[in-house]
Amino acid sequence: MHRENFAVYGARKVWLALNREGIAVARCTVERLMGELGLRGAVRGRIKRTTIADPLCERPADLVSRRFAPAAPNLLWVADITYVSTWTGWVYVAFVVDAYARRIIGWRTSTSMTTALVLDAIEHAIWTRERAGWDVKDVVHHTDRGSQYTSIALAERLAEAGIQPSVGAVGSSYDNALAETINGLYKTEVIKPRGPWRSADQVEFATAEWVDWFNHRRLYQRCGDIPPAEMEAAYYSRRPAQHTAELSHQ
Repeated sequence: MHRENFAVYGARKVWLALNREGIAVARCTVERLMGELGLRGAVRGRIKRTTIADPLCERPADLVSRRFAPAAPNLLWVADITYVSTWTGWVYVAFVVDAYARRIIGWRTSTSMTTALVLDAIEHAIWTRERAGWDVKDVVHHTDRGSQYTSIALAERLAEAGIQPSVGAVGSSYDNALAETINGLYKTEVIKPRGPWRSADQVEFATAEWVDWFNHRRLYQRCGDIPPAEMEAAYYSRRPAQHTAELSHQ
């Protein structure tokens, strides 16, 4: 169970995962056995800032004010860029996360940290939601002050989709804390333990594998120790009429 979950679970999550699989076991037994086997959970390190603000660029208002707990999916998306060192140079990874269940709904990798990277990630997020039958109009897209996120091209694409841009007002890491949390988990759970990385293609494949696991199998404490996709499904199962009504307007 530890190995099948990227070898990142500590005793509590291994215990939860085993019981979800129908294997009844006491937590103290899991703790003892993991100690005997030398197994431990991943430990997060510090995250460096990636994006750089453009002091001359006009920025949207901060519509979030560090409130990252919306009442439903498709109310607030957060986005950020992180980076990976490879033998052939830097690879940059952009994520778009729905804040309700912390589900990653869009991502892309690139060997250059440009506006095109964040545009591709937001296109992926829009496609993910529209494919499932959800309207993205009036979603808030929150980022830090990085120049990629305050570009004219991104502003135009968000406006076209009816998405409201939001940028952290202070420039502190707390202004986009949720996105930085996801970046930190990504680095801790896949990038650091599986390195060194040879190429951009290798990073892209590993990222795809991790995102699928993160969304559909990783037990996330914020979600009540269930996967993000499962938390979203539980929300929509309580509101089938709402989904039907929204689909009828498309």
